[in-house]
Amino acid sequence: MKILAIAVFVLLTAIAALHVAWGFGLRWPASSERELVATVIGAKQRVHLPSLAQCVLAAGAIFFAGCVSLLMSGLVAPFLPRQLLTLAGIVLFGVFALRGIAAYLPVWRNVFSQEPFARYDQIFYAPMCLFVALVFALLLIERLKS
Repeated sequence: MKILAIAVFVLLTAIAALHVAWGFGLRWPASSERELVATVIGAKQRVHLPSLAQCVLAAGAIFFAGCVSLLMSGLVAPFLPRQLLTLAGIVLFGVFALRGIAAYLPVWRNVFSQEPFARYDQIFYAPMCLFVALVFALLLIERLKS
């Protein structure tokens, strides 16, 4: 279980770092802002990236989720009350599960239909979210057993 928690932490930390970099103007893996929006946001008629503040806020939330995986696994001594950490795990499981499932629903597809995002969402982004949700579910099960 600890290996999965570390994997989630590393994955989410890398994603958080990308969000910060995008906020500061990095355009990778695209060559322009418009192409990056089409690759990582995919919302119809959206042509600009979120502001630096929005990117940093998203990065902070993503990094926090990674930290929770380490706390729940016992790799890092928890500084939060047990009930609060369990609640955070439940919320994060729900957020990642819903985001992962959403990618396969017609209503989501209608809003986030710009390519290549729509394709990447179903083959990369959503499965990553479902993997993270699964790890949080396993951490919760292990936590409830103890």
